[in-house]
Parts: sequence; C-alpha cells; structure tokens
Amino acid sequence: MLEVVRELKYYKNVHARRLATGQSDLFGLVISEIANLYFPEVIRGFQAMAWERGLDVLLLNTEYSTERTQSVIRKLVESDVRGVAIMTSSIDDTATPALVEAGIGVVFCNLCSPDKLVSNITIDYHRGVLQAVEHVTALGHRRAAIISGPEISRAAANIRQALIAGLKQHGMAPFPVTSCDYHVDAGSSAVRDILSVPEIPTVIFCGSDLIAMGVMSALEEAGVRIPEDVSIVGIDDIPFASLSRPPLTTISVPREQLGITAFQALDKMLKLKRKKGAEYTLETNLVVRGSTAPATQKKL
Repeated sequence: MLEVVRELKYYKNVHARRLATGQSDLFGLVISEIANLYFPEVIRGFQAMAWERGLDVLLLNTEYSTERTQSVIRKLVESDVRGVAIMTSSIDDTATPALVEAGIGVVFCNLCSPDKLVSNITIDYHRGVLQAVEHVTALGHRRAAIISGPEISRAAANIRQALIAGLKQHGMAPFPVTSCDYHVDAGSSAVRDILSVPEIPTVIFCGSDLIAMGVMSALEEAGVRIPEDVSIVGIDDIPFASLSRPPLTTISVPREQLGITAFQALDKMLKLKRKKGAEYTLETNLVVRGSTAPATQKKL
C-alpha cells in the first residue's frame, strides 16, 4: 500500500481531513522574534512532538509589536489551530477570551493559573538565580549590578525581582539596576552607564546571554578584564555561551524541554473531556564557566 502511495505521489489533503474528522491538524507556536537565539530550541522541541504525531505547526512571531500581536491572534483563530503555545511575554492573558471562545487550547509561560482550555508553564528562575548568587558570594563579590531585559517583558521582570531578592538575602544591594532590549548592542550601551559610576561593581548579572555578550564586548573595549576585574553572569545558556571568550557563566533554561512540555500540555488538555488545564514547572540551573572568578580587591 505504501509503495502505491509513493508511486502515485499522493499527498494528504488537510482540508478534506479536517472536514472528515472535524478537527484541525494544526498547532500554533507564538514567539517574540525568530532572530532571538532563545527560541530555536523551543521551536525544535515543540515541532518534534507535533511531527511525531503527524501534526503541523504554525509558527508566528510578534516582534514585540502590539499591532502585530493582534494580527497573530486573528491568524490563529482564522487558521483554526487546535491549540497554541504562547511562549512570548509580549502577549498577555487578554488574548485568552478570543482563543478560548474559538475552542482553541492555550498554554502560556509564566503568566496565569490553569483554567478551562488554559495551561501554564512556570520557569523556576529563583533556583538558578540563587545558585548564581551563592556562587559569586563564595568568590568574595560584594558589589553587584543588574542589567535586565526590557521593562515590558514578564520574564525579565521575574528574573530582575529574583536577582534583587537573592542579592539582598546575601547582604548586597545591587547598584545600578537597569534594563535594555535582548540585543548584543543594547548590552554594550547599558554597561557604559555602569562604567561611569564612582565604584564599578565586581560582578554584573545580565538578563540574557545576548545582553551579557554585549556587556563583555564593551568592557573589553574599555580595557576592563573579564573575569579578573569584573565577573559576568548571563541567563539562558544559548549555544554561543560556551563559545564566548571567556566562556560565559550562565543560568541554564531548559528551552527544548519548554517546547516539549508546551506541546504535551496542549495535547493532554485537549484530550480531556472537560478540557481542564494544568500547571507545569521547569527548573533552571547555574552553569559555571570562565566569566566568573574571585572578586578583585582593587577599585577600577
């Protein structure tokens, strides 16, 4: 039978199948931007689970735009997706009614409590952040700064709050605490302000690895040595983190597992008679590399 299918070059008609089964074979995945190195592993995990079950994925990105976000929600409803994983903080739960009313299951990340047709995945940033704070404290650091992700990002706010709380628990009041976009050049610009303070910190916590790489580049240009003068800690553990010079100490977020869990959460919820959502948790962990070292005793 399969040989006949191949010989006739038969391809399934998804529209006919949808009419016959009354169900779409399409799942949505919404991210912030395809160029952000945080997302490829999320996409890979989600897509692998969908394809394993013979299902297709509609990938959409918001580009952090409110206007584009509205178009994304409309596209999901018009495409009759069975479920959607919203893995960007540029869409909040105001999108839920339009999706749920259309019978579309939704899984968010770090946003809301489970409900009918709504699940949530919490990334436990506190675990990895605490490990990072304990690590730099053991190295003798007492002056810390934070360059978090953008103000509008829920994930950035969660990480920033976890860092401030963790540092204060260990007797450090971080200064300065600033924010920037998730881009290398934004990290470079942000660290220049830190270099202008009278006594620069001995460790800088960055809201993403991309920010951290921008910070490292700007420090190198300013003649500040890493990690001899200033230690750097990132977050995400993107593939390039281990290739930076020095290799970046970072808080690892299990992004491929996030994609896998997002699909599994949707699949499980949609198979339930009452379509009741659930809460899931993923842990973060510190990966120690060469960008952290004992604190310098001299003032820069």
